[in-house]
Amino acid sequence: MRIGYYISGAGHIGLILLVLFGGMFNTPPQSFEVTEVSVISGAEFDAMMQGVQTPDVTTDVAMPAPDLPAEQAPPVESQPDPTPPPPAPQVTEAPETDPVPQQPDPLPQQTEAEVSDEAPVIAPPPQEEVVLSPTISDRPVPRPSERVAPEPVAPPEPDTQVSDAVTEEVVPDEAAEVVREETEGGAPEEATTRIVTEAMEEPSAAPTTSVRPRTRPARPEPVAETPPADPAPEAAPEQQAQEQPEAQPDQTADAVNDALRQALEGGAASPAAGGQSGPPMTSGERDALRVAVQQCWNVGSLSSEALRTTVVVAVSMTEDGKPQSESLRMLGFEGGTEAAARQAFESARRAIIRCGANGFSLPRDKYDQWREIEMTFNPENMRIR
Repeated sequence: MRIGYYISGAGHIGLILLVLFGGMFNTPPQSFEVTEVSVISGAEFDAMMQGVQTPDVTTDVAMPAPDLPAEQAPPVESQPDPTPPPPAPQVTEAPETDPVPQQPDPLPQQTEAEVSDEAPVIAPPPQEEVVLSPTISDRPVPRPSERVAPEPVAPPEPDTQVSDAVTEEVVPDEAAEVVREETEGGAPEEATTRIVTEAMEEPSAAPTTSVRPRTRPARPEPVAETPPADPAPEAAPEQQAQEQPEAQPDQTADAVNDALRQALEGGAASPAAGGQSGPPMTSGERDALRVAVQQCWNVGSLSSEALRTTVVVAVSMTEDGKPQSESLRMLGFEGGTEAAARQAFESARRAIIRCGANGFSLPRDKYDQWREIEMTFNPENMRIR
């Protein structure tokens, strides 16, 4: 209920403060400059101007008279210039006349040229053979390699065993007293410092697939000659003719085609040339060999085209289960170019050599079965024959 009193008191106090201190906030008035002037009439101004007299200006000026000479000079008569005497004529001697020239020798009579109706045969100019020089880069291009290393390594010899460190080959010396154990020379695998991608590889005009080479027909076993003392000499030629196999080219071609079809489709093992003895390898033994090789098979460095390429690799094995590196060869490929197949073959070759350095676990009683092994390296499914 006392709100009205509070409002009224605050208003009165504010009004009193405004009256007392309101002048302190006013701005001082600005000063104006004033100049005092006097006002006069026109008559007073004319009177003031008449008191000042201007000087008179003279316009007539007398011209001074020219000075006359005391005596006039006599006129000068003009005389003509003297004419020079004419020059004396010069006498010139007449030139000596040349003797009459002798008559020239008569010109030889011109022989009429033979004119024939047939046009002469003009030999065509020899055509220059254009030899296209190969495109050579100013900068040498490094050799492509599947392995990349800090320092490039030259490709080792075919018989050299691949190892991480370089080891010198030790050969026993006959003259040396100390006999040193024979060790095979080792060299690091071929490598390069330049990574070759698919875009940098030049397209190859080689066929994408190759046909497996035909196997040679089995040689006939030599037949021992019958001694002359044999009571039945006529039976020997007949027996030799029966034992010697007849040439059957059609059956050989069919056998080669069947072997190629089985290699591409992953069929069962086929007997090698010359015959195989002993029980065949079981599926478990084949899978064990496939798993052992697959552990060393590195496909991470292969290109996408090489991953789509299937290669068939053949290798000869020793009795202790070690592969012979010089016998590794590619029988055929499918699904890519020749460059991609070569890259996939090198990867498979390294896998066989690395895992077979200590020998594969294979049954010795079945050596005739795995003396020659064909492996189909397919990134999707590797098969062994």
